[in-house]
Amino acid sequence: MSRIFAYCRVSTSDQTPENQLLEISTAGFEVSPRRAIKETISGSVEASLRPGWVSLMNKLEPGDILVVTKLDRLGRNAMDVRGTVESLASMGVKVYCLALGGMDLASPAGKMTMGVINAVAEFERDLLVERTQAGLARAKAEGKTLGRPKSLSPEESKEVLKMLNQGQSVAGIARQLGTSRQTIMRVRDALKSH
Repeated sequence: MSRIFAYCRVSTSDQTPENQLLEISTAGFEVSPRRAIKETISGSVEASLRPGWVSLMNKLEPGDILVVTKLDRLGRNAMDVRGTVESLASMGVKVYCLALGGMDLASPAGKMTMGVINAVAEFERDLLVERTQAGLARAKAEGKTLGRPKSLSPEESKEVLKMLNQGQSVAGIARQLGTSRQTIMRVRDALKSH
């Protein structure tokens, strides 16, 4: 017989996960208290970074059933939800979502729904890439320097080379200039490559 788990997440302490448990129970799923994972954490946090979710994942076994009231309990966006559902399916865990009519997301209708979710996830990813590329192109056209700002000015870099040639240590130079050893080593390595 399959064990039934419930994952009930709310975003703020003003909210209560008990409403979700009641909804799951009303839908006919009997969840023992030790298999009801309740968590108060923002939906913007990736599922794999939520302590309650991690605890749940450590308990789930093939053949188990996980019930959620809405898909957004499983992830922060369509891409995250898709990855979470695929991960659970690969473990042999069935996922039921009450907002989708209590549908098992591994059933034929559930797979169709996941196909739509996958299309939305891909669309979201493509839009994100498109917006990022457009933003970078605009910034470049405006003459903005892309990437991390340089830690040292050109004059400071020349000074570093001078100190290195005088035999000073990388760590000593870094302390003197208030920067990291890695920064000093990058200046040194740039000199060697020229």
